[in-house]
Amino acid sequence: MAKSTPIKGSKKLLNAWAFYDWANSTYSLVISSAIFPIFYGALFRVRNIEKVAIFGNEIARAPLISYVTSAAFLFIALCIPLLSGIADYLGNKKTFLKFFCYLGALSCIGLYWFSLDNIYLGLTCYFFGLVGFWVSMAFNNSYLPDIAFPEQQDRISAKGFSLGYIGSVVLLVFNLAMVMRPELFGITDDLGEAAEIKAMKYSFISVGVWWIIFSQYTFFHLPKGYKREGIRKNIVLNGFRELKAVWRQLGGEIKLRRYLGAFFVYSMAVQTVMLIATFFGEEEINWGSDSERTVGLIVSILVIQIVAVFGATFTAMASKTFGNIKTLIVVNILWVLICVYAYFVVTPTDFYIAAGCVGVIMGGIQALSRSTYSKFLPETTDTTSFFGFYDVAEKIGIVIGTFMYGYVAQVTGNMRNAIIFLGLFFLIGMFMLTRVEKKENAKEKPLVKRGL
Repeated sequence: MAKSTPIKGSKKLLNAWAFYDWANSTYSLVISSAIFPIFYGALFRVRNIEKVAIFGNEIARAPLISYVTSAAFLFIALCIPLLSGIADYLGNKKTFLKFFCYLGALSCIGLYWFSLDNIYLGLTCYFFGLVGFWVSMAFNNSYLPDIAFPEQQDRISAKGFSLGYIGSVVLLVFNLAMVMRPELFGITDDLGEAAEIKAMKYSFISVGVWWIIFSQYTFFHLPKGYKREGIRKNIVLNGFRELKAVWRQLGGEIKLRRYLGAFFVYSMAVQTVMLIATFFGEEEINWGSDSERTVGLIVSILVIQIVAVFGATFTAMASKTFGNIKTLIVVNILWVLICVYAYFVVTPTDFYIAAGCVGVIMGGIQALSRSTYSKFLPETTDTTSFFGFYDVAEKIGIVIGTFMYGYVAQVTGNMRNAIIFLGLFFLIGMFMLTRVEKKENAKEKPLVKRGL
């Protein structure tokens, strides 16, 4: 019996879309935020070194991972507009979603072989893990206006992030138990490799397996995509043409253009903080011992994830009362205060407090940014290209943010100075958001009725 066509706005379709966050958010938590940064720092501490020879130069561990991250996001920024346009013309964006999901998941599994002796292989897996996660997320985001009506988008976007936080916490708790008590899982020291390190490697495998298994529910229910009418020749060039077309349309969409500008600025800071927070805590906080460092960092990440569930929901509620833009302005102000506080963080307790504050606003700003952009879109079926443009803005911002963070940390020799530098982006983003709702025209006023 053939599968029935999913109905836009239906509960089953909305839940299937949101469930992809449950599947892939384990990457952003376990790999990007928790286990991998600890594992990466431990590799250097075991060797009692701070620098590694790579590409003919010696580079410190913090700038190295920051530069690789920056390079990955540059690659992502180039891929998304190209592939988004192709997907819209072929009507098969689910195929792209699957490909990058599996690329990311298999790269996570490949991190099992990460070591300083195999530094190129390890960094390659780290690189493509980032690519798989973010490009697949871009395609998933592009489904939002296709599967949900405007009045549903804030709620289902927040639900997606909440499911992601919950699912990733479940797997992280399991991995934490495996890292802290490896003997309970039959993991022992082997060939000079500590059981704790080996357990971290197994956690990378668990992320890849989790990601593949739970994404199947989303893949089953999401539509293949919407094929655009047009010439089928030069499909690759058509992808660039679509991006150019979106850029031209922005000229007549004042609110959308202003919002994208503000988003570009503050998002580069948000994503950079999320990517480097654990690396910062691993290196800058005065932990009493290696075991305290491992437990403390993972616990702080758990705090962020748990609090973020409530933060995303609370922010969605606030947006209904005060409007999306005003809520985002307040959230950016809070980010500025957190960056200032982080500069003075020294003890584990200080770090836990900072983690709790980050959790409150992290999920909220991500979910609300995504749904606000969706509401500002003009009437169009070309949603993949529009969300491709959105993701390109975000990724280019991350390229700038992570590169500048690594550069400031390398030049000054202090990661704290880089944190203050990121705070300036939140401040600028806040001021840019205040301009979004100025000089409304008749075309844009209906959006105000949707909570903007």
